[in-house]
Amino acid sequence: MSAPPTWDAPARDTSRVELAITGMTCASCAARIEKRLNKLDGVRAGVNFATGTASVEHPASVGVDDLVATVEKLGYGAAPPSARPDDAAPGPDRADVLRHRLLVSIALTLPVVVLAMVPAWQFTNWQWLSAILAAPVVVWGGQDIHRAAWTNLRHGAATMDTLVSVGTLAALGWSFYALFLGGAGMPGMTHPLSLTADAGPDALYLEVAAAVTTFVLAGRWFEARATRRAGDALRALLDLGAKDVAVRRDGREERIPVERLVVGDEFVVRPGETVATDGVVVEGRAAVDASAMTGESVPVEVAPGDAVSGATVAVGGRLVVRADAVGADTQLARIARRVAEAQNGKAAAQRLADRVSAVFVPVVIALSLGTLAVWLLAGAGSSAAFTAAVAVLIIACPCALGLATPTALMVGTGRGAQLGILLRGPEVLESTRRVDTVVLDKTGTVTTGEMSLSGVVALPGVEEDELLLRAGALEDASAHPVARAVADAARARLGDLPAAVDVVSRDGLGVTGTVDGRAVVVGRGRLLDERGVPSDGALADAVAEVEAGGSTPVCVAWADELGVLRARGVLAVADTVRDTSAEAVAALHALGLRTVLLTGDHATVARTVADRVGIDTVVAGVLPDGKADEIARLQDTGAVVAMVGDGVNDAAALARADLGLAMGTGSDAAIEAGDLTLVRGDLRLVPDALRLARRTLRTIEGNLFWAFAYNVAALPLAALGLLNPMIAGAAMAFSSVFVVANSLRLRRFT
Repeated sequence: MSAPPTWDAPARDTSRVELAITGMTCASCAARIEKRLNKLDGVRAGVNFATGTASVEHPASVGVDDLVATVEKLGYGAAPPSARPDDAAPGPDRADVLRHRLLVSIALTLPVVVLAMVPAWQFTNWQWLSAILAAPVVVWGGQDIHRAAWTNLRHGAATMDTLVSVGTLAALGWSFYALFLGGAGMPGMTHPLSLTADAGPDALYLEVAAAVTTFVLAGRWFEARATRRAGDALRALLDLGAKDVAVRRDGREERIPVERLVVGDEFVVRPGETVATDGVVVEGRAAVDASAMTGESVPVEVAPGDAVSGATVAVGGRLVVRADAVGADTQLARIARRVAEAQNGKAAAQRLADRVSAVFVPVVIALSLGTLAVWLLAGAGSSAAFTAAVAVLIIACPCALGLATPTALMVGTGRGAQLGILLRGPEVLESTRRVDTVVLDKTGTVTTGEMSLSGVVALPGVEEDELLLRAGALEDASAHPVARAVADAARARLGDLPAAVDVVSRDGLGVTGTVDGRAVVVGRGRLLDERGVPSDGALADAVAEVEAGGSTPVCVAWADELGVLRARGVLAVADTVRDTSAEAVAALHALGLRTVLLTGDHATVARTVADRVGIDTVVAGVLPDGKADEIARLQDTGAVVAMVGDGVNDAAALARADLGLAMGTGSDAAIEAGDLTLVRGDLRLVPDALRLARRTLRTIEGNLFWAFAYNVAALPLAALGLLNPMIAGAAMAFSSVFVVANSLRLRRFT
């Protein structure tokens, strides 16, 4: 692939841990922590400001305690998983804390602003009342801002909090200087609105200090609420699981917490109850609703022997299920991990924004001081110079940059999980936009993968039952879908099958072995040729007949009394095309994508399937180890290739493609090799996944554009004195709210 996986493929002898980071207030904080962690030998870290987490891959020589200590040395808090038990009492919600401070600050700030802006209401000593009201807003309301700025200052760093803290404290300090040492504290003093006029050293900036603090609090409260909403999809996934379960042990039934369930336990699922964990049905029949986890709207009927996933709901009938996986090994846990890991990554554009944020704050402080000096040297009054300098500090806060990617990723990946689409990481988003060719595996992807015997063509002198008996006995030793179809049909028709010995499976070709003392070959015509089976016109005619019917031909040969292998007939095995495949291919074409069917099946059979669903190009007869080569060949022609597959033999091709989409109903190897996982086996999820990924990427890019454009446009206005600090604070808060609100639109993706 164009870029190796970031978090799903840790290097040998390394471990991965997720730390909860506290004390971060902006993108610069996240950038500092990430930079310092990555300086540790062998450590790769990504810090997410919006989720407050750090995903760290570290060698054995660097322990979790070392990682925590590194973060704490920077003045932030870090907690390893062991320090965050699931049953720990939750602390106060950040949004609720901010809401309380915001309401009090608004109540105190409104009179200050009104008195400053309406001279007619300025009674005797009104300025002292404004000071009494404004001071708690700046000191108490903005306490987190000042605390973070001081912590960073002690470590020789500057962040967004530094800009706000310096600006508001400077405005408050200047105002108190004017009140106590200047003439602003005199009775009868009127205030000609310091935001727009130069009142000299007696100018008050109480309304600026209070209003900017309140606007920043408002912005952070909106951010906290929106971030919580952005993570709702992931939390909803985690809440799907059952809390307790009825287990059958020692002949009796007892209810236990789901955490005590172990592999091998048999548990009861009654109508309307949630399946506690992944397992296999051992008793009963029911319809199971998986819509909350996979997006599949139609309940699926299950019976003994069928697999069920935890967090699905039995909507009819009673089931007894044997637990096959518990805890972190369940499908629900894997989905939640994949979503969380995707949210912790960064798109290429965000990595650029992080580098800008890391140097942005010192540059802005220098620009603010330069603005102050230029205005003073130009002969402007101290009030005008101070106003412009403070406006530069306030307007430049880069908080929107830090929210641009994480919030969009949180909402996009959460919505994808609800629809049954799992995104490996933000790096994948870049690939989805460039893809112009989609390569589809046939069996299990375009088709159901449920093969069945559709016909038996025996050559002259051969009985159909004997042909099916020998072929079924040999195929019974193989797990290949075609082999299972032949063996199951033989057993259903003839009963018990004789045992085969010396069985050798040839990938993509067939099986050889001995049945009842005779050498038997079952598979493609190429395998018969390799074993020296004489070519026979009758066999070629039988193969052509089977292929014309759209089935896969399976040639059968066995040895005669002299030990000479001879062709005996052809078995027709058919795979059912998924009902949704044609609709999915049409949707891919609507996106302007070229489609290719890549299969190891015969060209005639592949062409029949391709014509039925509308696929453009067919590449047939490809052995498993040749699929990746075909992907490479397409790439050499300039195509940017997405591969969709489900089997072990697709894993190499999925990894080689520019974008790998693995059907979640397929093998674990295919799922691990893919960039996108489609939880249910519905090909319509492929165009949905591409559209969601592209829309998420567009949202991130739009967020970053407006965040950058806001700073680029506003800084010159502030430096020129055309933007007062109070309006700058409101604009800064609005930029963050805009970015988050724009990201939340992804929740409506359908």
